[in-house]
Order: sequence, then C-alpha cells, then structure tokens
Amino acid sequence: MKELTDLESELATLRELYELAPDDADVLNGLKTLADKAHRAKFITLFREPADNNGAFLFIQAGAGGTEAQDWAQMMARMYARWAERHGFITEVIEEHEGDTAGIKNITYRISGERAYGWLKNEIGVHRLVRISPFNANGKRQTSFASVDVWPDIDDTIEIEINDKDLRIDTYRASGAGGQHVNKTDSAVRITHIPTNTVVTCQNERSQIQNKEMAMKMLRSKLYELEMQKRAAEEDAAKAAQKKIEWGSQIRNYVLYPYQLIKDVRTNVEKTDSDAVLDGDLDDFMLAALQGF
Repeated sequence: MKELTDLESELATLRELYELAPDDADVLNGLKTLADKAHRAKFITLFREPADNNGAFLFIQAGAGGTEAQDWAQMMARMYARWAERHGFITEVIEEHEGDTAGIKNITYRISGERAYGWLKNEIGVHRLVRISPFNANGKRQTSFASVDVWPDIDDTIEIEINDKDLRIDTYRASGAGGQHVNKTDSAVRITHIPTNTVVTCQNERSQIQNKEMAMKMLRSKLYELEMQKRAAEEDAAKAAQKKIEWGSQIRNYVLYPYQLIKDVRTNVEKTDSDAVLDGDLDDFMLAALQGF
C-alpha cells in the first residue's frame, strides 16, 4: 500500500537526519508529524465503502438565528479548512454566500485527497455552539446551529446515469468573489435534478462552461450519496436515520461558556481544549464514529 510505503520512506529519511542533528527543531517536528500520520494509518481498514478513498464535497449551512448562526458557520468553515490542511488535503471553495453583517450563510468546499470522504462522511448533521455572544452588548449566552452535509467526489470509475430530460439548468449572475468578469455576467449555474429535487450550484469558476462542468460533477456525486443512503435505509433503518440533518438533533455540542467542552453526542468523545478543536483537531471524533457509534 502506497501510504505505508511513503511512511517507511519518510521514517528512513528522518532517522538519518536525526542521527546528524538530534536537537534540530525541524527534525523533531517532522518526527511528531510522522507519528500523527502513523496513528491515522492504523485505521485504514475502517474505510470499507466504495467511495471512502475519494475526495469529498463539504457543505456548511448556517441555521436560524441570523448573524449568530452565520458567524458560527464561518467558524466551522475555518475549522474544516484547518483540519484538511493538517491532513495535507487541498481545499477549494466552490461556492460561498456571505452573511448579512458577518459570517457566511453557506459554503461548499471541494476537499481533494485520499480518503477525504471516508474521514468526513460521519460529520453529516447539526453542530451546536454555546457561547457568550460577541454580537450582544449585554453579554448574554447564545446558542447557535449550523448543519454539515458531505458527499463523495466520485470519479469516472463509478457510473451514475443522468438523463438530460431530468435536468433543469438555470444561469444567474454570480454574487460572490471571482472578479469583474464573474460578477457582471450570468456565469453562475444552478442545476436541478427533477426526479429527486436535488439542487447544486456553482459560481466560483471563471466561466459559465466551467461552472456547469463543476455543477454536473457535484450532481453526480450527490446522486451517488443519495443512492448509498437509500441502500443503507433498506439494510439498516437506524443507520439511515443517523444521516438525516434535522434541527434539534445535533451530533456535536461545542460549549465555550460557562465551561469549555466539545462533546460528540453519538460517541461520547469529549475534548476540553476548544481552541484546538476549532483549529481543526477533529480526528478523535472522526475515528470514534468510524469505529461505530
């Protein structure tokens, strides 16, 4: 397996460097990073589904609550971006809608890297934040919600049949970043798959053609995920239920006041270092979910 071979090669290189400079900070940091990689590699056998080795699309949606929820959605977007960076994954913003006064209403990431989907698939659900509001002059405690959806970035080896007659394609003017050309032409694309009422949008590419290509890729991936959920429902109703995104059924609580505790309500994994978690330290939660609730 390539991943294990790479670890062995990296270890051999670091061993040689350590013998030459045992106190060098870069070497010591390299050893720590390698130890983290080796720890994660132990769980490769947990990635059993056909798409687990693929990249992923990750969608974050602010819940009701205006600025508070939109700020929380932006915090989550940074958290997952930092997590992806820790894994050496490449993160690309496909679409983003800014909040009315702060934060974001929603964002779609494309996260490229081996097993990105396998790691992220159990993050689907509602995430609840409790904190002292930075937007409330009275310093009151505030509860905010944001939801996460994840689907695999499937490649051509997985066949998904889509009939053109089942699609409605709309174009509109892009509202986010992307430059003068993007914002002054109808370059953004929205595709609706009528039989399943699945909607995907893309506006961050430079042209309407590129946005349509990316939107079609997202649609194929979403339809694949829907099929996987359908099969899960047929095989195990409980497993299907855990993948539903419903307000009030959060999968994880992030309490920053009156104490600091991040707790996954499915696995009971807890962490008190909230700063580390919000900076992308999510592997313990993900590993526990991969091993079974």
